[in-house]
Amino acid sequence: MELGIFLEEARQGIDQATAFAETFALADAAEERGLDSVWLGEIHFLPTRSVISSPLLVATAIATRTRRLRVGTAVHLIPLNNPLRIAEEVATLDHISLGRVDFGVGRSGSPRAYDLYGIPYGESQARFREALEIIRRAWEGEPFSYAGEFFKFDRATVAPRPYQTPHPPILMAATSEETFPLVARLGRGILVGLRGMHISVLREHLRRYRETWREAGHAGAGRVCLRIPLYAAPTEREALDDPRESIMYYLRRQADITRAPAGRAGALATERLRARAEQLDALSYEEVLQERVVFGTAPAIIDRLTQLREELRLDGVVFELGSGGLIPSERELRSLHIVADKVVPALK
Repeated sequence: MELGIFLEEARQGIDQATAFAETFALADAAEERGLDSVWLGEIHFLPTRSVISSPLLVATAIATRTRRLRVGTAVHLIPLNNPLRIAEEVATLDHISLGRVDFGVGRSGSPRAYDLYGIPYGESQARFREALEIIRRAWEGEPFSYAGEFFKFDRATVAPRPYQTPHPPILMAATSEETFPLVARLGRGILVGLRGMHISVLREHLRRYRETWREAGHAGAGRVCLRIPLYAAPTEREALDDPRESIMYYLRRQADITRAPAGRAGALATERLRARAEQLDALSYEEVLQERVVFGTAPAIIDRLTQLREELRLDGVVFELGSGGLIPSERELRSLHIVADKVVPALK
């Protein structure tokens, strides 16, 4: 099982230069301690949450300071950018990293970036579909033309072609029920989480993903990566007490983000988003500990990750070490060291 860390959250109260320095320190530690990958979010216009508005630039910096670590986006918001430019930049990163790129894509549940970029949020799904098709075709390296609703061009030939053959692995984020079979039909890996759904619901969605994958005639069974908050400490008391304030702040903030597009996503989607936001708001810390996070000592974390791997048939787990941004950097690094030294060897 592939094990990586998620780099997005900036700690509360620090300056932006320090936020970047701490991001690179975590990436360096992941490389040195034997983790498989780092993953970068894309967050716009929320400086108290993240400074990573340009994940490909940060990924390039990480790629040049590491030799082994894979670098992924989780996720790149492709409806916000020109897909030909994205294809060029990701392929360039793939060469700089010598083929260590994983390309996770999505469209974001928050409409604010769309508003400020002047793109109607209601177009995000259709733009996503067009952009993904253009990027895939661009990576074939042959001249092609396209005439869609949002993008039109004649005989574009993108250079460079990706370092990996035929291109970096493409994964898609999925939170809604209908997205899981869609991702499977496209033959893409899938990025999932537990913050907005019960594990039994996710298990059923993944069953449909694999069933649709087989029906579509794809080889293998797909690729499933779970992103989940994790905190490791030497004692159980520290493991449960240290991250409490931070994770509860994180979930309340996520409820607000989930609620934001309600009213702009159609009646059914609006009802679903509001229900999910209310569910997040209502969670107690005890409920969070039961299945939304992995907090504990190394043995407890090994047991929990083993259970999740077997129950959800996971190919990878991406750890969110600082969800909420209220955990001191030295505790976050300590958590990473415990995971790398004691948890990773047990799960390989």
